[in-house]
Amino acid sequence: MNALMTRGSLFDDFFRDVAPGFYIKPLHGDGLPAASQIRIDVKENPDAFTVHAEIPGVPKENIQVLIDGNMVTLRAEIKQQDSSNKDERVLRTERYYGEVSRSLQLAQEIDQAQAKAKYDNGVLTLTLPKKSELANAQRLAIE
Repeated sequence: MNALMTRGSLFDDFFRDVAPGFYIKPLHGDGLPAASQIRIDVKENPDAFTVHAEIPGVPKENIQVLIDGNMVTLRAEIKQQDSSNKDERVLRTERYYGEVSRSLQLAQEIDQAQAKAKYDNGVLTLTLPKKSELANAQRLAIE
């Protein structure tokens, strides 16, 4: 059974049950993914955090990474469109458009100037150097 519940009609149910050969399933069976479906792995070494996020099927132009202190937010704008040509007849098509996001809080602030992102084969890899604790330290003048 499909994990996503869809609202059907009596007409759809009739053709699914009585004439299953006539019923045509949608070209894209899955709906807009939930934020929890952006799968991530987070690794830490003494100098940096590394985040691997699975965001398949999304062009890199539609992915945003926002860093605010130790908070990292991933956003992906998902557009699904089908193309057809003049020699074919479209019987049913389903499209969706939307945005998913996922935030994570790391144990230490990130050096935004040194952070890097790479997107390859549906996997976004973030290299997030830790901000030096001495960078925030201020020397007090002794009176």
